[in-house]
Amino acid sequence: MEQTFNSSCPLNCWDCCGFEVKVEDGKIKSIDGDRNHPITQGKICSRGRNLELRTNSPERLVYPQKKVNGAFVRVSWEQALDEIADKMKELKEKYGTTSILHSHDYANSGLLVNLDQRFFNCYGGVTELVGSICWGSGIEAQKWDFGDVYSHHPDDLFNSKHIVIWGRNVARTNMHLFQKLQEAKKRGAKLTVIDPIYNATAKIAHHYFTIKPGMDGLLALGIMKVLKKEDKLDYHFISNYSVGFEDLDKLLDSVTLEEIMEKTEVSHETFSFLARVYADKPVSTFIGLGMQRYDNGGNTIRLIDALVAVSGNIGIPGGGANYGNLQVGQSFDIEALTLPERKQASRKFTMMKQAEGILTAQDPPVKMIFVTCGNPFLQVPDTTLVEKAFTSTEMLVVIDQYMTDTALAADYVLPTTTVFETEDIYYASMYHTYANYGPKLVDPPGEVKSDLWIWTELAKRLGFGEEFQYSRKDFIEMGLSKLKKHEISYERFVQERHVELPSVKVPWSDYSFKTPSGKYEFTSQLGIQKGFDGKLAFSLPRESKWNNQKLAEKYPYTFLTIHPMRSNHSQHYHLVKGMEKLKVEISPDIAEEKGIRESDYVRVWNDRGEIKGWASIMKKAHPKTINVDEGIWKKYGGSVNVLTPARESDNGLGSTLYDCLVNIEKLSG
Repeated sequence: MEQTFNSSCPLNCWDCCGFEVKVEDGKIKSIDGDRNHPITQGKICSRGRNLELRTNSPERLVYPQKKVNGAFVRVSWEQALDEIADKMKELKEKYGTTSILHSHDYANSGLLVNLDQRFFNCYGGVTELVGSICWGSGIEAQKWDFGDVYSHHPDDLFNSKHIVIWGRNVARTNMHLFQKLQEAKKRGAKLTVIDPIYNATAKIAHHYFTIKPGMDGLLALGIMKVLKKEDKLDYHFISNYSVGFEDLDKLLDSVTLEEIMEKTEVSHETFSFLARVYADKPVSTFIGLGMQRYDNGGNTIRLIDALVAVSGNIGIPGGGANYGNLQVGQSFDIEALTLPERKQASRKFTMMKQAEGILTAQDPPVKMIFVTCGNPFLQVPDTTLVEKAFTSTEMLVVIDQYMTDTALAADYVLPTTTVFETEDIYYASMYHTYANYGPKLVDPPGEVKSDLWIWTELAKRLGFGEEFQYSRKDFIEMGLSKLKKHEISYERFVQERHVELPSVKVPWSDYSFKTPSGKYEFTSQLGIQKGFDGKLAFSLPRESKWNNQKLAEKYPYTFLTIHPMRSNHSQHYHLVKGMEKLKVEISPDIAEEKGIRESDYVRVWNDRGEIKGWASIMKKAHPKTINVDEGIWKKYGGSVNVLTPARESDNGLGSTLYDCLVNIEKLSG
């Protein structure tokens, strides 16, 4: 008999949608949107719908596997866990616990995903990853400016006169914001999109402006110059609620608008228009993730923040520099789940440079790697170096649902559950402030086990099993313990299915910031404390003709790797028909210059590697721009990250994936 249940999308995405899931004969039948969810209101994207395929596919891993003489063989859970635990005991005794690296990402947003940290902390502390390939530069940048990373409530944009979508194709990555933009437009708000690629969000905008990739901070700097010249800066905010403006003022005076125009490839009229927009407040700015994936990425976000601040659009309804919304995750008691006090040793690599860290680590060297919630062979930059590093260790253990590119290189692959086979609470620190309850709806296939079961069994073998003698309900209640004073409980989640967490609807409205000074900081004391200059700067991408003329002559095209439409990173490529083909999107000028036509077979390369695929000519894009959606598997022509650099951004906590130059040629046949 068919039954319908409420659940949640687990994908690490802006929207964190509510689901209605049909179950028949113990199997997921179909997935639709939960019409009663206050934010997502019954609409979901194909990535969410594809979770039915992800759960039911015959390609799923259904029993533990061990590599023997280069081939995988089926083994029992007892054997796999015994041998893994024995290796961990051996390494702890011989080298110390930090000889193990825990390589993870943020593919799913479940509260109990944090229990992997509990396991490794109780083990004694391992080599951990810090920063983020995805949004790390921008998160750190806004902490320097505001002290934390908060966004306005989704409905607050209805208070805006102008809405600026800066480097963010919300039609692809944030569909419910896209709906609100359409409604705000009907109510009279003026919509402006700034992006190197003309996209579906730009199609509904009143105004669209293209910019040379990586130059967005300079665009913000130029707009501020015009505002200053026209005496439209908000000096009341600057004088009363900020520090360090004198350093920004010197920067504004040190560069000409003509120099900024040359580097951004943006006209004087555009700067004047955008200055008028920001002066006509309230203006809500939604900042994308791509433009902070450069060497100058943190500074780029800080300059956009500064523009929002000097124009008086901080702390007012309809305003804001909306990037992430960390106040959502701060509602949970993560320390109760992770037990950081149990950690006795620690070593950190940045997520971007984990491969380099593995290959160069001494005292102790990295001897073993656990991979959870990620696929580093596809998602970590400079894939060639990643493969070399991960295969250099004595043991690689991967926990996953499929035989990914990373799993293929493992010594042990442990199959784990999907969202519908376990119970959890799901949330995202990006857009809205609701968390969703996801009940267990079906049993997993074969011998598949949950992450929690795996950690519990390993903990027993390693001597700290008592720290895992709790049910999933117990652990969820631990995570919710800080919310008791708000009358938010496990029982309430089970009953209501989605609960709004405590949040500030208009951040910084009291002009009390979480910075060391308590004010907005144009020159960051936190940045200075961390060993940086702390000042805003005139900074450029490293791989550009301005910083490396010879490289730009050899590789004249900017290479972007944006998120795919139908897959959350690499998770669905092998499941969705039509995605098993690498598409190389090129700006029209490249097609004309290189004689490339639609569907021609092409090669894209630089000194790090090469990929081959089929050309698609974009209708409108900034000149000399190439895009290949990230996440495509090696067997389909990937990874795009064979081309991208593994450098860290200017503040040390983000990637430089987009700070990448390439060349392209048409291939015969």
